[in-house]
Order: sequence, then structure tokens, then C-alpha cells
Amino acid sequence: MVAYIGIKICSPGPVLFKAKRVGKDGEVFSCFKFRTMRVDSGKVKLTTLTNDDRIFPFGSFMRKTKIDEFPQIFNILNGTMAVVGPRPEDVVNAEKYYVDKYKRILSVNPGLTSPASLYDYVVGEEYEDEALYEKEVLPVKLDLEMYYVEHKSLLYDVKIVVRTFITIVGKILDRSENMIPWECEKVGKEK
Repeated sequence: MVAYIGIKICSPGPVLFKAKRVGKDGEVFSCFKFRTMRVDSGKVKLTTLTNDDRIFPFGSFMRKTKIDEFPQIFNILNGTMAVVGPRPEDVVNAEKYYVDKYKRILSVNPGLTSPASLYDYVVGEEYEDEALYEKEVLPVKLDLEMYYVEHKSLLYDVKIVVRTFITIVGKILDRSENMIPWECEKVGKEK
């Protein structure tokens, strides 16, 4: 209810945002989120970077607290997403990046959280330059998604969920600088 009121007060337009994303086995589905950007906010970008002028102020708060992801419970209930799994990617980006060995990322349901999404939340969202993000952050994210696919288990999922809550609280309290996922060491890449 708070999200609904906040969006309506801060930015004219719909409360929910429906994005086409690529899921398991390359199936395209509608991924639901609370809208955090202005309507008709411009060109689609690889990712949303820090100080992105498309985001309205309450949207920034929702992104930082991950409240904008809550509607994805509907995706979980209809089976297009899981709680833990690689983040669902935009169709154009999936075609560009999920090639060769990275095609395996599409062998599992996408999820609300993963080691790669935690890495992006702590490290990637601090970037202001899309080309630099693509060069430095994206390769790490892809390797982290692969690590998850190769080590997927119920116990690992539980650990990721717990880490997600801790990381969100750390980010809200501005103490997330030491929360880079330990899997970065396993894939041999750190920022």
C-alpha cells in the first residue's frame, strides 16, 4: 500500500511495470515490478546506474530497499521465477550475453536473488559509466550466475536468501562496502 501511494504521489503513471524478460530455456515472460522510473523516461540501457535521472526520488528509495521487486511474487507463484536463481535478463541483453558457456544460465528458473544480483547491488549500482560497467561488472556477474547454476542446492539457496536480507539491511544503513559475495573469490574476480 505504501509503494502504491508513494508512486502515485511522486510520479504520474501506472504503479506496476511489466518488463519482457528471458527465463528458463529461453522462454520470454512478463516480469512484474513496482515502477521506479518516470514514464517515457528515455532509451533502454544495459543497466540502471547510480544517479540515473530516469528514476524518481521515491523510486530510488524502493530500489535501495528492494521494495520494487515485491510484485515478482506473482512470477514465483505462476512458476516463471524462483526465489533464488539468476536474475531474469532483458531479451536484447540475453541474446547478447547468454552465449557459449553462458547459455547454461537459462537452464534454471530466474530468481529474485542470486550471488550476481548481490554483487550488482553492492558494486554495480555504484557505477556511472555504462561502458565501464559492461567491461568490469558484467563479466563478474555472468561468472557468478554460472557459479550458482553449477552449485545450486537447497542449502545454498537458503544461505543466499539470508545473505540477501543482511545485504539489504547493510545497504540501507550504508554499510555494504564489505558485502561483496564470497563467490567472487571462487570465480577468480573481485572489483
